Amino acid sequence: MQRNPGTKTIEEDLLRAMLKQNWINDEGFRQPQQIQFQRAARTDKGVSAAVQVVSIKLPDNLDVEALNSELPEDIRVYAVKRVTKGFNSKTNCDARTYTYTLPTIAFAANEETVDINTYRLPADRLKRVNEVLSLYVGTKNFHNFTSRKEFLDPSVKRFIMSFECESPFVPEGSKAEFATIKIKGQSFMLHQIRKMVGLTIAIVRGLTDSAIIEKAFGQERYGIPTAPGLGLVLSRIHYDKYNKRYGEDGCHETLEFEKEEPAIQEFFKRHIASTIVETELSSNSMMEWLEKLPLHSYEPRDENEPNEWKPRNRKDDNDDDDE
Repeated sequence: MQRNPGTKTIEEDLLRAMLKQNWINDEGFRQPQQIQFQRAARTDKGVSAAVQVVSIKLPDNLDVEALNSELPEDIRVYAVKRVTKGFNSKTNCDARTYTYTLPTIAFAANEETVDINTYRLPADRLKRVNEVLSLYVGTKNFHNFTSRKEFLDPSVKRFIMSFECESPFVPEGSKAEFATIKIKGQSFMLHQIRKMVGLTIAIVRGLTDSAIIEKAFGQERYGIPTAPGLGLVLSRIHYDKYNKRYGEDGCHETLEFEKEEPAIQEFFKRHIASTIVETELSSNSMMEWLEKLPLHSYEPRDENEPNEWKPRNRKDDNDDDDE
């Protein structure tokens, strides 16, 4: 969810549809800042969004169905709600929830010889995954979990509210088992979630131990493996403080998704979840990444070395942004 001149993006399609339906004028289309356009979270190439919130100055009595008729099927507007004059979808956001869906074979021991179509995650191994994920919860220094950030930079302190892996499932039409990791936090930095997932996988597979997480929160530099971008989804945007203050004042609605939940779930199932599974099984992005994972070193790095993981004797992969 961003605008790049000459590139087809969700933001571009949304603004163009609004222009066609006379929700905005030509000036608003060319310069969205003039109509106070702001997205709650930026999602880059390779990262999907089941829910996104945009604040924008619009006229009254808008036809959402008419707007959706101008949009591709994989972009939907669920609702338009009146907010306070000074509302900003990004700065008023309390928290964001992301999910990361992956084949459970990623959590198999590194020395195991297993097949993606027959592997099933044992209960004790799922418990181990969640034990590792719990180590990230709280306010931590994530300078090693992003790019070009220093230990003393105040922006690297991030608050993680919850982080857990849900029960595995076998998608319809697939033999392979998948699981979804859900993380809720105030905000996230570039690559942060994918690095947290990547390091968790390395620990559960036995390539390093969980002590590396606490070390990575410290001042020393560590190269953290970045899990593939496929599977990462912006799932929910939270406005708890705003809802508490303005949601019941008689003039504004709460910014929640209860009414829209059935439509959101249907959209996620049809356009996001199925694509993640199909793409993983056809491209093997996780399997190829797992093959390279044992090449990674978990020793402290020199101050001049970048945070990014660069596999030895391998051509670097192209990284996509988390947010």
